[in-house]
Amino acid sequence: MSERVVPPTARQRRRPTKQGVVLSEELIVATALRLIEEHGAEALSVRRLGRALGADPSSLYRYFRHTDDLMLAIADELIGRTLRIWRPTGDWRADLRDLGLRMHAGALAHPRAAVLSSYRVTGRAYEIQAVETILGVLREAGFPDADAVRIYHAFVDQSLAFGTLDSASTALPKAAREAETAVWRATYARLPRATHPHIAATARHLMADMPRSSYPAALDMLLSAAAARLAEIRERAEA
Repeated sequence: MSERVVPPTARQRRRPTKQGVVLSEELIVATALRLIEEHGAEALSVRRLGRALGADPSSLYRYFRHTDDLMLAIADELIGRTLRIWRPTGDWRADLRDLGLRMHAGALAHPRAAVLSSYRVTGRAYEIQAVETILGVLREAGFPDADAVRIYHAFVDQSLAFGTLDSASTALPKAAREAETAVWRATYARLPRATHPHIAATARHLMADMPRSSYPAALDMLLSAAAARLAEIRERAEA
């Protein structure tokens, strides 16, 4: 795509596409997201996207300057899909845990798109809303601003990192995923105690735990550390 883009007020396509639909930014993003999950990163081309929409590829320039601009919109839409179903309760720890798990689940629902977009900073509406919301949860819980930012940073990076890691695993062919899972039983569970005493002692736990994502446990550790920090802050304030 080029650097030419039409302002939002002038983007509406007056005539339906060949498939009888009226183009919009939302429709283009949803279609691109579907194509990425079906075909991978190579699906994100103007020609293939135009074909899927039944529209002239040049009409996409009315909405996005280039494919990277579209990729940022896709990343922002993934954030939005999480925010639209998340409902805070006022319990900061429970709310962040629920939000983190929903972010992780959202990545696994769109693994190929998550791998492509999780490291991007979009500067778009949903990302801004997420930053404002998470900082608000932390500041209202009583964290000073510097602590709120550090915990926000760790919380978001942890969620995105695990989302990318687990999405990459999910995107593997089924046979490859099953082969990797089998390694824990076929290799690690058979290592002798004489040469690998710690692996041998924990083998049954490794076989049970390693095929699963460690994100819930890591998230709980992060939130426990944050809670301990908040308790320390309150103790100092009362002293």
